[in-house]
Amino acid sequence: MRREFDRCRHPTRHDKTRRRGRPRPIARPAFQRFSAPSSILHATRDAGTSRAFFGLSEAGVQTIRRAHAVQPVAALQSEYSLWWREPEAEIIPILEQLGIGFVPFSPLGKGYLTGKIDENTTFDSTDFRNTVPRFSPDARKANRALVDLLGSIAQRKNATPAQIALAWLLAQKPWVVPIPGTTKLHRLQENIAAAAVELTEGDLRDINAAASRITVQRARYSEAAQRMINP
Repeated sequence: MRREFDRCRHPTRHDKTRRRGRPRPIARPAFQRFSAPSSILHATRDAGTSRAFFGLSEAGVQTIRRAHAVQPVAALQSEYSLWWREPEAEIIPILEQLGIGFVPFSPLGKGYLTGKIDENTTFDSTDFRNTVPRFSPDARKANRALVDLLGSIAQRKNATPAQIALAWLLAQKPWVVPIPGTTKLHRLQENIAAAAVELTEGDLRDINAAASRITVQRARYSEAAQRMINP
């Protein structure tokens, strides 16, 4: 798994930057806007225009099944982290059943899980996080318990909260490939070093037990943005 991370998990693309979020259109699943997705995929496949590796973003269970029945899905990209664990209910089980890889974006909670953001942090006027209910000042203050949890584990492991958040994801499944984003070299190096952080079964139990007692406040997207995501 560590070798796989070395090849695939280097956070070199812009997802959401660690300190300064950048607006990015909410990714729509391949089928959401089409009435006949199967025929479209069949046509591109038969014409030889579809690539060998086909992926989806923010797709629901039914969309994943429909797509995989026509063309094998190599990977799904969706948000997943210690402060957004909804994929554990239905998405991760179907991915495991079908042999599809999982590429979590915003594995550091759009920067929040680094511990560098609190209720007093201000964002640039163009920052996407200004529209996110979970980044309102009151929500940032209320959700601080999750950052404190990561900080306590980080002290034990001589690591940073961000590295613990990434190490936790790496420990979930060998086919989970998180993609943290940054524009800073030292943050890139910090993120890569998360692959060397070993979380024991006891560490994972402690994290999960503590996290289960924390209710993360507010939604991850505005209502308008959430409607654009495949259920």
